[in-house]
Amino acid sequence: MSNVYAYIFLMAVVTYAIRALPLTLIRKEIKSTFIRSFLYYVPYATLAAMTFPAILSATNSHISAFAGFCAALVLAFNKKSLLTVAGLACATAFVVEFFV
Repeated sequence: MSNVYAYIFLMAVVTYAIRALPLTLIRKEIKSTFIRSFLYYVPYATLAAMTFPAILSATNSHISAFAGFCAALVLAFNKKSLLTVAGLACATAFVVEFFV
């Protein structure tokens, strides 16, 4: 059981280091447009990388999941609200799952 505490402690140290080191090591403003744009898009890329596999495995059929994903993309590109996008994507996946 002592290994569990060591793992939790190590996880806490790594998590703290990831958050604290950039604050302590980088004091100046980042002037490179490449690095600034890279850091700007990191949260979006990370969210997409974590969400997309879950979308495709959320239903019993990949066809219904992909249909819901396509519906969400179309609605999002047409600047609909988040609630509308999520609701209609779920409804699309449900209807396609019902018929497949």
